Parts: sequence; C-alpha cells; structure tokens
Amino acid sequence: MPNQRFTFVPHPITGVPAELCRKYLQGNSPVSGKPVLQEIIGGLMDPLTAEDTKKGFIERPTPRLVEPDTADRLHRLFLDNGWTDGLPVVLPTEARVAEMLKGTSRKPDELVGRMQPSSPHELWSYTVEKVAVNAVMAGATPEQFPVILALASTGQPSLFTSTTSFARMVVVNGPVRNEIKMNAGIGALGPFNHSNAVIGRAWTLMSINLAAGAKVGETYMGSQGNNFNYNNLCMPENEEELPPGWKPFHVQHGFKPNESVVSTFNGWGFTHPDQSFGKPFHTQIPFWLQFVSPFSPVTLLLDPTIIKQLKEREGFDSKEQLIEWIHKNTFVTVGDWLDNYYSVQNFILPTGKQGREPFASWMKLPRDAKIPQIVSPSNIHILSVGGGTNLFWQAGDFGYLSSASVDKWR
Repeated sequence: MPNQRFTFVPHPITGVPAELCRKYLQGNSPVSGKPVLQEIIGGLMDPLTAEDTKKGFIERPTPRLVEPDTADRLHRLFLDNGWTDGLPVVLPTEARVAEMLKGTSRKPDELVGRMQPSSPHELWSYTVEKVAVNAVMAGATPEQFPVILALASTGQPSLFTSTTSFARMVVVNGPVRNEIKMNAGIGALGPFNHSNAVIGRAWTLMSINLAAGAKVGETYMGSQGNNFNYNNLCMPENEEELPPGWKPFHVQHGFKPNESVVSTFNGWGFTHPDQSFGKPFHTQIPFWLQFVSPFSPVTLLLDPTIIKQLKEREGFDSKEQLIEWIHKNTFVTVGDWLDNYYSVQNFILPTGKQGREPFASWMKLPRDAKIPQIVSPSNIHILSVGGGTNLFWQAGDFGYLSSASVDKWR
C-alpha cells in the first residue's frame, strides 16, 4: 500500500487522561509539525493519486549468497547488518545449509509461511532454505529442523513490536521431545539443553531476518525490551510425569497423543510464588494471581510434584477441573477493574461501552462487587515442567496463540 496515510500524536498515551489526549488531537503532529486533525481529515478525504492505487508485491531482491571472506570478517558483517541477536552465530555456509536441509523432506524453495512484526507491517514470506539458514545460525542440527520449520509455519514472530516489551514462549509436545533429547525436567527453563536453547534462539533469528522484526525504533518498539527474547522460554512439556486424567497441552487442543506439536504463547513475564506457607496449593493460586494483570490470560508452570499433590491430596483429577476451579475462585472488585488503567481503560472499557458482554454488565455493578479476574476458562493454561526437586511453580500472563504439527515438516 504505497503512501499509507499516517498522523501521530505524542507518545506514550497509556494512562494519559482524556483531557490531555484531546490536547494532543488539537495540537500538531510531532513528526510532521502539521495539525493532527487536519492530517486525519486530509488522510480520509483527499483524493487518491495514481501512486496511491498501485497494486502488486513489494520486491526485496537480495543475493542468495554473500561474498566469501574470512570467518572473522563475515561474523562482523552479520553483526553490523543486524542479522544476529548480538551473540556469535554459526556461519551459514552452503555446506551447512545443505546438511540442515537433510532434516526435512520438503523442497528448499517451498514456501513455509509469512511473518510480520505487527499488524500494520507487511507480511514477509520465506522458504524452507531461508529457515534452514537461520537454524544453522542458531546452532541447530538437522534432527531439530522439523521443529523449527513447524515453528516458522505458525507465522508468529518472537519479536513483537508492541511498546510493552512482550515476550514469547514455545512449548513442544509429543514424541519429538525425546527424539531430540529436549529437557522437561531439572533446569528445563535454564541454559542446560541444546535443543531447548537452539530452537528458541532460531525463533528470534527468524523474527529478525525473515520478518524485519528487530529494527529498534522502527519494527521493534518495546520500551525496555525483554530478556526472554533471546530464546523465548523454549521448553517441552513434562508429559511423562502427568498423572492419569491430566492431558498434555497438545491433546487439550485437539491433537493426538502420538503427534509432535509446537505451540506458541505471548505474554510479559512470570512471578515465582513462595510455596512454603503450609496451605493447600490450590488455595494459594488466587492470592498469587493478583500479580497478573486483570483480564490477562494466565499460564501456570507447575512442577510435577505439585501436580501429583493436586491430584492425590486435593482431588483435582484433570487440568480442566483445576482450570474451572481457578476461574470460579479468582476475583477482583469492579473498582479495581475500573481503575486498572492499562488493560481495562485502553482496551476493555471501550468495548464494554459498545455493549460487549460481560464487560457491559460489569460496568453497571457497584464498585465493591466481585467479578472473575480471568474472563474465560479458555484463557487459563497449565503446563507440566520441572524435575520434581521442589514444590515450585510459576504464574504468568502468557496467552496461547497457535499450534503446528512437527510431523508435517519431517
């Protein structure tokens, strides 16, 4: 879309009173210096030019290979061009890329997917070979390549351009976890396993090189950034430690137990509750979820020891039963909800004023009335991860985005 019409107001506007927003609208754009309202009206009303109506594809002709050079100079070339995550990479030579391609039966020029840093940006498409290049750079092996291809096929970037510094998470289920020796036990979220590390890192490199998602101030706007972006909380679910009745995550979402699947999530971070109060575990969940933004999705990372306790001592026979209990027993007051300037004032209240339920009805309740902190049970996710050395768990505002079959990319 050539010549897209934009105007701008001062930023950020999160939590800015309506009176100040009105002054922004009545003032000048900090970019062009022209009146904001004039630019809005002109953008909507001015006739389209011939250039405005052009159609077609944006061509990005790039050479398939860079010129040969010394390893040190090539590493500097990759770094200076912003093709890395700031850390050393494995140089993607033709031989290494050809070896990586042995990990899949798909053709090198086959289209895998399309990715964009955020919805206003154009989608970039990429082939199996281009994904292989980034897998090599991340240090992956051909055995790990189908998982990386499946992750690429979701079209989800790990570097999302929101100003709120999102993080992403990838969870692997099914037989492939053991085939490539992923770690779901002790230290699963730490730097102790090759597959966990390189699959997550490949996602970052793909977001940089296959979606232009890391141009700071242009396609990446996270004000503080997020340290999770280096390898994006990549882990397998500890399915082997799930008790009877507790389904693996991919089975909850319609896949068969023997299918290998990658799933993606989006959020900001996790809290680490203290499990030393001597109370039943489930009674502590509502207390700790107060640290998660109201009406955000919730993901619980539960050590297998806690899952065993929840089933044997506290009577939860499935993830679904626990999810339903959390939804029914985790509340905020209407007053706290209305005063939450970020997620409520910016996003939820406008839809409530337009009649969207349940928000429209909640807005009519007294301030001391209780409403569910998590809007729907479908926004609550439970994952088994850990080695059973402690009654440890984490709670975070990560929401489920998508899943993709690994088997289709073998």
